Formats: sequence, structure tokens, C-alpha cells
Amino acid sequence: MKHILVPTDFSINANHALQYAIFLFNKESCTFYLLNAYQSTSSNLESQRNKIRKTRLFEVTKAEAENRMHQLYRKVEKENKNPKHTFKSLSVANSLLNVIGKSVLNFSIDYIVMGTQGASGLQSVFLGSNTVKVISKIDFCPIIAVPANCEFNEVSEILFASGFEHICNKYELLPLINIAQAWKSKISILHWTTKNSNESYKINAREVIFKRLKNVSHELIELEKKHKISSEIEHFVAQNKQIAMITMINYWHSFLQKITSENVVQKVAFRTRVPFLVMHLPE
Repeated sequence: MKHILVPTDFSINANHALQYAIFLFNKESCTFYLLNAYQSTSSNLESQRNKIRKTRLFEVTKAEAENRMHQLYRKVEKENKNPKHTFKSLSVANSLLNVIGKSVLNFSIDYIVMGTQGASGLQSVFLGSNTVKVISKIDFCPIIAVPANCEFNEVSEILFASGFEHICNKYELLPLINIAQAWKSKISILHWTTKNSNESYKINAREVIFKRLKNVSHELIELEKKHKISSEIEHFVAQNKQIAMITMINYWHSFLQKITSENVVQKVAFRTRVPFLVMHLPE
């Protein structure tokens, strides 16, 4: 039984992410936790929060959030006929990050699936500000960011971009492996060659990744780095339509952080609308 957390603000993008989560895990027994975090103020001070909770404004906000969650829950229950899937709703007064963090621990969440939204006037933006915050702060659970309007294609191939920067442990790649095994996907390991590519620690890291992926179909694709990594990824995905998901490992000074330093939110943009799985280095 997998436990999937799907934060929602009841927007079109959030509902799209929920439908993608149901599609992605349609072959597995899952409990989906529909989560809405609401606040009647932007203040995070405990004293102010306690005062506001006694106000009419808070009561109205609470009632509206719970009503919308109830409607969403009933709609999903009615439309979803998969006997392997069950749904639970959570409507909590707190900040989104706090609620997600506590829910991951309380319900043993295996994946967080979040919709994304573009900034006003910038349709190519891939990760909305909330998703960026979750990826940055919730570093103890895999996160799948679902771009708006991405198509629900069979996950026949997953792109795993790696800089071969550290030795992956036994459990680090499990979120990727589990999805690949469920869909019988091929994992394409994408690596850009540089003058440091043949250093011994990178060779060792590459061999360990091959070992970890021994039970799933995989291949290594090496390209010469000509442009910024963000642009290279965008171009590669655009040229390979069979890729249904991109995944990376996020850790301190990691490949992903190097991409982020290039302003991945605006530059990569993932115009191909491919879902993005972010895994984390275990503590």
C-alpha cells in the first residue's frame, strides 16, 4: 500500500495533478490524502494566530475550506472506480509547508504530488512558488511536480539526469525504481561529459547507479556539454517525445542545485510539460 499526498488549493492545476497521481499509480494499491492548508492571515506569529482563530474571519475561512474539500472528496470518490484506490481528506489551518511536513511523517507518505502554476505573464514557468518551496524545504520525501496541462502518457521512458557526483545508497533511487517497475519503464541516464568526467569518484558513482538499476531496463546517454544544463535538458526532452518523466536527486551542492543556480524555474520551463520527480539524499 502506497501513501500519496496531494496538496490542493482547488485550482485547475491542483486538480490536474490529482488526476495525474491517480493515473500514475493506477496499477498499485494506494491511499491518496487530499490536503488543503488554509490561513486567514499571512502572519506566522503564534500570538496573532491564536487571536485570529477566535475571529469571524477565521471561521469563515475554515468553513469555506472544509466545504470545498468535502465537495472535492465526494467528486473524486464518485469518479474513481479503481478498487485499489482509497481517498482521505485533510483540511488544516496552518502554513502549507508545516502541514505537508507533518502529514508526511504522520501518514508515512511515499510521494508528494503537486500541481504547478506559472507566474503572471510567464506561461513557460514550470514550478510555481509553492512547489519550489516544498522541493527546497521538504527534503525527506520524493516530490512529483506536475506541469499544467501535461498529457497522461504511458510512462515508457524516464529521464534520470545525473552528474555522477556521489555514491547512491540502496534506498536513494527506490522512488524512481518503484515507478519504473510498475510501468516497466526504461530509465535513460543522461550525463554531460566534461573535463572531469573520468575522475575516479565519478566512474565509481556511475557503476553504483548501474548496479542499483540492475532490475530495471536502463541505458547511459552521454552528451557533450555545449550550453547551460537547463537548456540542454529542455532541448533533449523536446527531441525525445517518448520521455514521460524527468527525475533528479536533490542534495547539497547537487546537480539540481547547479541547475537551480541557472534559474531553472524560468529557463528550463519544461515546455514539453513532462512531470518532474525530485528525490532527496537521505540523512
